[in-house]
Amino acid sequence: MSTNASDVYAVIRSGGKQYRVSPGQRIKLERLDGDAGDSITFDNVLLVNGGGEVAVGTPTVEAASVTGEIVEQGRARKVTVFKYKNKTRYRRLRGHRQLQTSVLVQEVSLGDQTWTASD
Repeated sequence: MSTNASDVYAVIRSGGKQYRVSPGQRIKLERLDGDAGDSITFDNVLLVNGGGEVAVGTPTVEAASVTGEIVEQGRARKVTVFKYKNKTRYRRLRGHRQLQTSVLVQEVSLGDQTWTASD
């Protein structure tokens, strides 16, 4: 396709959140099954903008998919949870680190059109 890959993007849904992704972009998502180097396909595509066309799903675009590669599995930064009630000597300090997966987006497909990072 003659369209520049930097102009192409898709909105996907993963882990209850929505992400705007482009080919060549690295994103961090909620934990996904798989090891580093595994390929992953997102079929929950809500919108695709490519080649001057915008395809909006109701709720998803049927012929669209986003393919990526799992770069690493890890954990996010620590979030401190502190509970406090005044005048009662009640204090609780806890921490939480969310599991996350880093994914390198390789291509966005819509029907017979495919955009990759090298375009």
